[in-house]
Amino acid sequence: MTDNRNTIIAVVLSGLVLLGWQYFYNIPQMEKQKAQQATQAQLANPAQPAAGSNTPQPGAAPTPGAPANAAPSNAPVSRDTAISATKRVKIDTPRLAGSISLKGARLDDIALTNFRMTVDPTSPPITLFSPSGTAAPYYAEFGWVGASGTTAKLPDANTEWTQEGSNALTPSSPVVLKYNNGEGLTFTRTIAIDDRYLFSIKDDVANSGSNPVTLYPFALISRHGTPHVEGYYILHEGIVGYLGDQGLQEYGYKKIEEAKAVNFNVTNGWLGITDKYWASALLPDTTAKLQARFSSNMAGTVRTYQTDYLQDAQTVAPGGTTTANARLFAGAKEAATVGINFPLAVGLGGYNQSLGLNHFDLLIDWGWFYFITKPMFLALDWFFHLFGNFGVAILLVTVLVKIIFFPLANKSYASMAKMKAIQPQLQSLKERYPDDRMKQQQEMMEIYKKEKINPVAGCLPVLLQIPVFFSLYKVLFVTIEMRHAPFFGWIKDLSAHDPTNLFNLFGLIPFDPTTIPVLGHYLALGIWPIIMGITMWFQMKLNPTPPDPTQKMIFDWMPLIFTFMLAGFPAGLVIYWAWNNLLSVLQQAYIMNKNGVKVELFDNIKATFSKKPAEKKS
Repeated sequence: MTDNRNTIIAVVLSGLVLLGWQYFYNIPQMEKQKAQQATQAQLANPAQPAAGSNTPQPGAAPTPGAPANAAPSNAPVSRDTAISATKRVKIDTPRLAGSISLKGARLDDIALTNFRMTVDPTSPPITLFSPSGTAAPYYAEFGWVGASGTTAKLPDANTEWTQEGSNALTPSSPVVLKYNNGEGLTFTRTIAIDDRYLFSIKDDVANSGSNPVTLYPFALISRHGTPHVEGYYILHEGIVGYLGDQGLQEYGYKKIEEAKAVNFNVTNGWLGITDKYWASALLPDTTAKLQARFSSNMAGTVRTYQTDYLQDAQTVAPGGTTTANARLFAGAKEAATVGINFPLAVGLGGYNQSLGLNHFDLLIDWGWFYFITKPMFLALDWFFHLFGNFGVAILLVTVLVKIIFFPLANKSYASMAKMKAIQPQLQSLKERYPDDRMKQQQEMMEIYKKEKINPVAGCLPVLLQIPVFFSLYKVLFVTIEMRHAPFFGWIKDLSAHDPTNLFNLFGLIPFDPTTIPVLGHYLALGIWPIIMGITMWFQMKLNPTPPDPTQKMIFDWMPLIFTFMLAGFPAGLVIYWAWNNLLSVLQQAYIMNKNGVKVELFDNIKATFSKKPAEKKS
């Protein structure tokens, strides 16, 4: 029949969506997590060639980060070995630890002390920058490039700077570095840092010689080796920037490899390299004219990625000085730190607002549907600060969404209740006109008109849930606030799947079913997915048993299918779905009772376990 056919089509389409989601997102996620663990092990025990230096070179066409020379043949060393090989200035802030290399005055050693590799608080902190010579060099560099014909000796990646004083870089104590080229130019670099992730770099050049010198200030971020990425369409990882009127520019690692180099001449821009949760970005003055560039080259056998800019030339007259200012963000993409550009984001302007930056909030990949994703995050964040638990926040936001859509859902459930009330009439039509579908449809439409029923109203609750579902998935997936956020009991990370598993008796058997080839991805069946499946089963049983055997079979199997499909989703999303199912059951039962329709939940459950077939009931 037509209504059964529509039901089957709707169920099949829903199943295809979830199967596609499972295949293209959840299965790769589990594989990526394993790859990430392997990458971390490689960083601890490097075994690949090191990349060369991307030091800017003076020339006729000044460009920061000219292609590097061939990489050395020796194998990379550990971070500790590379760090101890050069003189350094310690970085000590509430959120960052590391050091500045006096060789090249590079920022190449930064760890995020507030974030750990795993949920174990004793696990190593997240490493952001690493020096050259390691398995994965990643650093920021600042300096000057000479104009065409300039022969002055300029500091480069091999220049040994000296520190004035011996203090560490802290939020209250800047560091001053100096270099004299012996030809009349003295370079002074003052590096300051705030209590979060912002470095401020001031470069002064004093000319005590007899000839003027023309220099271009530059800044760059360089990354050697293609890093591990999550590989999801909904998340950008790679080179990113908001470049004046040209807007947001995103180049994944593969895309920039193919493009080789992309140039922009802009004002009011920023640019950098982003991971899922961490990023580094150059934040020049908003009025500065930039020759910005995204590029990828080969340093020996290692692929390098770089984002850099060159500012307008400055001429230093004999006896004169000149100054260039730069800023570097190097840290976690916290919404309150980066900033949220949204009307409801009171007090969450971050660097985007305080520095007057051009859409720096887009460093966080809010996606095309930011108008849903951002309010979802803001609501979760507000409830989190109120109750101190993001899991509780998810439960309360679900209630809030239910309240917002209460009038629409009520109309939908009321229409569904009326549909159930007229089921005897519809069944009578099928018996009266068994071979005349056209007549059945005509009479059915007359009944709908008479009873003022919208036959598609039952789809509304599902349609309303879809944007909420995907926006919550996006928030759980891209925001660092959800990373390692615990709920209660065994859920230590709402952004990861439920760690328990039915197939090893929830840890009693020392066996990981997810390692089984092909089927393993579908065997991550934890406690919360099971709870979600049970609540969905209750929701199905709230309706009378469908008279059509095919429709009944679909409804009977749907909760089980969805349970396995959602098992690999983030635990926070499964908790939301289970809680939403429970609230929907209560709401639908209330509306049915209000409209005089019998609530058949317990009767249907009883009939399911009865040996007597439901069809024989009169």
